[in-house]
Amino acid sequence: MAKEAKVKVKMSKAEKNEAMWGLIFVAPTMIGLIVLNFYPIIYTVYQSFCKTGDFGRGNTFIGLTNYQNVLTSSEFWSSLLNTLKYAIIEVPFGIGIGLVLAVLLNRKIKFRGGYRTIFFLPMVAAPAAVAMVWKFLYNQQFGLLNNLFGLNVAWISDSNIAWISIGIIGVWSIVGYNMILFLSGLQEIPHDYYEAADIDGASGIRQFFSITIPLLSPTTFFILQTRIIGALQVFDLVYMVMDSTNQALSSVQSVVYIFYKYTFTNGDRGYGAAIVVCMLVIIMAITFLLQKSEKKWVFYN
Repeated sequence: MAKEAKVKVKMSKAEKNEAMWGLIFVAPTMIGLIVLNFYPIIYTVYQSFCKTGDFGRGNTFIGLTNYQNVLTSSEFWSSLLNTLKYAIIEVPFGIGIGLVLAVLLNRKIKFRGGYRTIFFLPMVAAPAAVAMVWKFLYNQQFGLLNNLFGLNVAWISDSNIAWISIGIIGVWSIVGYNMILFLSGLQEIPHDYYEAADIDGASGIRQFFSITIPLLSPTTFFILQTRIIGALQVFDLVYMVMDSTNQALSSVQSVVYIFYKYTFTNGDRGYGAAIVVCMLVIIMAITFLLQKSEKKWVFYN
């Protein structure tokens, strides 16, 4: 059999011009990804195998020594536990409260837009201002909480409850963002389902668990995944609310906090890079498990 001749299709001048302009428009994004994302990741992994000098200069390759020091450090494991405890508070409570608010504010009520704005305000507030306000609320001597309820609680100085106090701030800060995402998901659910349920005599609670929850599962999965990743990277709340002299700092400091401490305060960039790479592996493992479980409980209408 004669071999079929390969026909080379030449691009026309217009097609070449279109492809060229496409590359020109995509180039800034690609350059930004390479410079701001890919290169820092590669360089951080490289630094994790080195003993870095001043200002990141004079790197000396030391193999897995940094990783060995990190994985045998009690400080790393305690900070990882602190981070997980924060995530256990922030993620479920932030999602649950955000969902309830979204369902309530999805109805036709007076001042609905104003309520949505009020609950979303913490997302646009400056983190420094948020920390200042909450430090005042938590102050043991002059704080509003203790004076309002006649208490004498060391909200951020007692190592037994400081991590809960930080978690409460996290929930307060993120609940508005979750609410907005749930609102967008609720508006995508066809109203016909609720009309059919009304005809069948289903109560509002039954409709919530049988219609709203299943059809919101894609939105819930997205929020769950992004908030777990965000909670595991918590830094600003710990850094701005907890003073370096606070006796409860060791029970609250997160993995990213000790990364900052060793990298920018102590100047040990190699050790700090090893910390953040270990955290990256943990986040990737959790993300992989979440992706594997998606088909079991996420329903797409």
